[in-house]
Amino acid sequence: MTVPALHPDVQGLGFLLGIWSGEGAGSYPTIEDFAYTETVTFGHVGKPFLAYGQRTARVPDGFPLHAESGYWRLIGSGGVELVLAHPTGVVEVQEGTLAGGRVDLRSRLVTGTRTAKEVTTVERTFEVDGDVLRYQVRMAAVGVPLTHHLAAELHRQPA
Repeated sequence: MTVPALHPDVQGLGFLLGIWSGEGAGSYPTIEDFAYTETVTFGHVGKPFLAYGQRTARVPDGFPLHAESGYWRLIGSGGVELVLAHPTGVVEVQEGTLAGGRVDLRSRLVTGTRTAKEVTTVERTFEVDGDVLRYQVRMAAVGVPLTHHLAAELHRQPA
């Protein structure tokens, strides 16, 4: 199978491509702190977007915790759009900026199904330094104002 060339409109996000794995820690005022392992995949099919998939599991027993899937696009000079779907019924539309190996995103819209927990704002920061990806997630949900939720360090896996 021939791998298509990366679309020119997402060249600036090319540093994200690949499979990243590592560990993170989560906290939120309404839950107990937790540790997790994570695998994130950024791929492409030659179109003007990157496909994104994320899966986490609980440390130490590997019990599945969370997943999300979506698409990243570059808009104009340094603008980034991210659309995400969560299996919990939450959908995020985020916009932000790309500067070097850093992407800062803030939700423009967060909505959910009738059974989804209320999430009102999500902010994400991704930083890549060589083969290390670090991120932080801040969230406002279930009546709690915007606060730290997740942080992880992932390492690019060999192709």
